[in-house]
Amino acid sequence: MHSATTFWPATATEAEALQERLRPLTDLTGPGPDPAAVRLVAGLDVAYPPGGDEVTAAVVVLRAGTLEVADRAVVRERARFPYVPGLFAFRELPPLLAALDRLTLTPDLLVCDGHGLAHPRRFGLACHLGVLTGLPAIGVAKTPFVGAHDDPAPRRGSWSPVTLDGEVVGRALRTRDGVRPVYVSQGHRVSLGNACEHVLRLTPAYRLPEPIRHADRLSRSPW
Repeated sequence: MHSATTFWPATATEAEALQERLRPLTDLTGPGPDPAAVRLVAGLDVAYPPGGDEVTAAVVVLRAGTLEVADRAVVRERARFPYVPGLFAFRELPPLLAALDRLTLTPDLLVCDGHGLAHPRRFGLACHLGVLTGLPAIGVAKTPFVGAHDDPAPRRGSWSPVTLDGEVVGRALRTRDGVRPVYVSQGHRVSLGNACEHVLRLTPAYRLPEPIRHADRLSRSPW
């Protein structure tokens, strides 16, 4: 499903250079997939088991119409990159790509627990995954990473832009009345408005989108 490469950065300098090289491949101009036409949505999350340097990546595919689980995969392996803010993708991508390759169904949309454009180099995990897989991808994070924003109005669906250096890089989106917002940013082949529309459709009962909630539980399940 993804474009394999023999090169994997070993240092922060190499990783930042790879982000800069891949960033122009990100497609942020298209309207994005029509929510009514999306049938399969994958949630992706990563957990770090205590007492070691392992990473557990989980991918859960839901049927968009019913939010029932259609497919899932989980991979645990030793982290290949150190813990560096802004470069988490290089710890999380290898097991996530391996889990995606184990799926029997190809999702129409990836929803990542993390950031996309809202990143110091405008190339977070959701962008990187989208470029490598070619699939539309959205970043949905529990906490902000970069930029500034006002608190959105308390009603579900309210949002405020997240800006970084004068550029809009995401939205603080209220998915439940009076509950803390989530932070949505473009990954690949989606517009920001389209990304938020998908997120709202995938949050019928809780703060976080259902695909991410399922992936989070799977990544933390005992083996």
